[in-house]
Amino acid sequence: MKLLIIGSGGQLGHDFVNQAAAAGHSVIPVDYPQIDICNKLSVDTCIDNAKPDIIVNCAAFTAVDNCESEQEKAFELNAGACGILASAAKKISAMLIHFSTDYVFDGCGSAPYTEDSRTNPQSVYGKSKLSGEEAIVNTHNDAMIFRIAWLYGAHGNNFVKTIRRIAAANAQEGKPLKVVNDQFGTPTWTVDVCKQALAMLDRRERGIFHCTSEGFCSWFDFAKEIVVSAGINVDIQPCTTEEFPRPAPRPHYSVLENARLKSIGANIMPEWKDGFRGFLSTEEKG
Repeated sequence: MKLLIIGSGGQLGHDFVNQAAAAGHSVIPVDYPQIDICNKLSVDTCIDNAKPDIIVNCAAFTAVDNCESEQEKAFELNAGACGILASAAKKISAMLIHFSTDYVFDGCGSAPYTEDSRTNPQSVYGKSKLSGEEAIVNTHNDAMIFRIAWLYGAHGNNFVKTIRRIAAANAQEGKPLKVVNDQFGTPTWTVDVCKQALAMLDRRERGIFHCTSEGFCSWFDFAKEIVVSAGINVDIQPCTTEEFPRPAPRPHYSVLENARLKSIGANIMPEWKDGFRGFLSTEEKG
């Protein structure tokens, strides 16, 4: 199939391009300024030229804290653009694949959130992403939305790169590394998300799916894995969210259950530690 992958320069988009090509699909990668997803004319022109079977939207405003101070931009990119893309996909009878987030929930629970759990976003980022979901669902019935969380990959900024950088600096200075130990979620490798989404192309199911690795941990637990695997000798210490106040509220419990994928026998997401080992192995191979 021919896939138009929007946001191809980003962390998820870059790997989606590679995985889709490896799976034998025809791939057209585009990013800003080739396409401005907030501009209907730009979107229509790009899609008319590409004539894709499937439109994959990996573009978003994901700087969670910046969303608090740039609300208009957040809703334009994460919500308004979704309506434009959904309308354009419907116009040419193309499937739309879109990625959402665990931030659509309030994070106050203690059991994994399923696709049927009540949404209650607490941040501008979460509210804008939920609005994007709704825009797609209300516009185009040939769409799949994958909610992802705690994403990391070889490209773009993410927790793995941040921890490696700070841990190395702190080790040199003899300072401890403090990481929050009261936020829980599931580290998920971009490549695993791409493989899961691509595996769904031949299925007839549509709608919202949770798509994270299995199991869960705290940011502190994940940081320990990262530091050990990198061979950095640093004193890593747990701390509370309150010790690191941020503009946007963070969900304390962000564990998603891939309930719909499992119900149709389609879940291929690995345990999070296995996913991380896969990521590290790929890094070693270069």
